[in-house]
Amino acid sequence: MTPRELNRFRKLLEDLREDLLSTSAVRDETSSTVHLDQQSVGRLSRMDALQSQALAKAGKERAERKLLMIAAALKRIDQDKFGECMECGEPINPKRLEIDPTTLYCIDCAQQQQT
Repeated sequence: MTPRELNRFRKLLEDLREDLLSTSAVRDETSSTVHLDQQSVGRLSRMDALQSQALAKAGKERAERKLLMIAAALKRIDQDKFGECMECGEPINPKRLEIDPTTLYCIDCAQQQQT
């Protein structure tokens, strides 16, 4: 992969990281413990609040995993291993990396992993 392509992917990864970090405060707030006045809030409202909290927690966990994957991809760029399949060592199609620059496998190895 050329230095220009690597710089483009580095920028893409850094932008993704910034987007995730900029919304982390909202995720933290919405996934915090739900405190409801049991006397003034009905059962359905409590259930809605708990469901919203569960969805927010799941979103927070996904964002944290994605941040780890972004950090690992940036490290692979620094080590000149970015764009190589972790399974077979072959280059990952740049179009695949455009969609998800944190991807670890070429399409063939990714398909084998799913079976």
